[in-house]
Amino acid sequence: MTKPTLIICGAGIAGVSAAYFLSQQWRGNIYLIDENPPLSLTSDRSSECYRNWWSDAAMLALMNRSIDLLEGLAGQTGNAFHLNRRGYLYITAQAEKIESMFKEAASIAEQGGGDLRVHEQFSQTYSSSSSQKVDGADMLIGSKLIRQHFPYITEKAVAALHVRRAGWLSAQQLGMVLLQKAQQNGVRFRRARLIGVEVGARVKGVQLSNGEHLSCDVLVNATGPYLKEVGKLLEVDLPVENDLHLKMSLRDPLGVIGREAPLLIWSDAQCLDWSEEEREELAADPQTQFLLSTLPPGAHVRPEGGEDSQMVLMLWDYQSRPFLQVIWPPPLDEFFAEVVLRGLSTLLPGLKAYLNKMPRPQLDGGYYTHTIENRPLIGPLPLEGAYVFGALSGFGIMAACAGGELIAAHILGNPLAPYADAFVLQRYQGENYLPQLLSQVGFGQL
Repeated sequence: MTKPTLIICGAGIAGVSAAYFLSQQWRGNIYLIDENPPLSLTSDRSSECYRNWWSDAAMLALMNRSIDLLEGLAGQTGNAFHLNRRGYLYITAQAEKIESMFKEAASIAEQGGGDLRVHEQFSQTYSSSSSQKVDGADMLIGSKLIRQHFPYITEKAVAALHVRRAGWLSAQQLGMVLLQKAQQNGVRFRRARLIGVEVGARVKGVQLSNGEHLSCDVLVNATGPYLKEVGKLLEVDLPVENDLHLKMSLRDPLGVIGREAPLLIWSDAQCLDWSEEEREELAADPQTQFLLSTLPPGAHVRPEGGEDSQMVLMLWDYQSRPFLQVIWPPPLDEFFAEVVLRGLSTLLPGLKAYLNKMPRPQLDGGYYTHTIENRPLIGPLPLEGAYVFGALSGFGIMAACAGGELIAAHILGNPLAPYADAFVLQRYQGENYLPQLLSQVGFGQL
């Protein structure tokens, strides 16, 4: 009797996670297909962070499960992918935001984020250490308390929220752990591009750019920024779009950022400090005039490497960069390094020392594929035998394990998690779905 064949198109973090979870129970052939080496493209350009702190209850539940799986894998592998628990530190200099920060944090805590602990100016009950696995979040109120634990942060900071079930890891090493285990379970990799899908009443097979034709019973679209393109081969227009997100690595020889710091996030919108000459130059160019206006919150930075490293990772999506077509390698922004450094100097005044002579930055970027409400797509498509696992936006690394487990459950007929319905394509059939959701939660993206 011929064994059933399952094909996963896309060997990024979504594809390899799907392969890992499916390979544990699928009784047949599994092929992982990609024209690029596994874990390249966007998966290779991640900020590598994770958090369970989401105002969307379904996303929070998904991330809690994913972190459970990450911690389990770390334990099984001797922490081969360097999972840490440094946390995220959201910081504001606006006293009027303290109440709303508290209310949002309390709501997330109640939905499963963990306990919320509030520490006033002279509190002795807070510890920034990640050595103990504390859940929930700690809210620090008052500049003195914040700078007692994070002396490099601006004196203007009035409140900070330290989310504890959060941190970062090595995305490449995590991906390789999942891929190697999948291959040990019999998954085979084909380096080729999907150029056609044979369909009838259901999926029948695929045509590859190397001339190979593979019959299949199940096809999973896990193609990241090519999700929409491959979706059309499966006769479905997936409601996703691509945004380019850039990041940079920079040496910090002055040690401005503590090597034990959590991910530091400036939660305030801001106007950058330019000289009169710079303002005139920016105002003269229509493409740079926006840099004189108020820019959005979300500039963030974290240490990169071990205690002996001087590298830091800096990110700030100060402008939207939608792309109808994927360009690879992605185009870079000549102003990105200076704008991000200036933005983070508001949070970390010591960085101003680098404005006149910046250490040479290393820039790269990748595409965030997202739905309008920023929930992923995980589940069956209208064509029988076709599935989608994607639209992982900026949370692919943190959601990959729970998402891989969930797509496997859909395909294998296993019991589905309580949050499963929140991520299927069919959710858009409810006419009140988007208005209700978008009125309740924010976009949830850094």
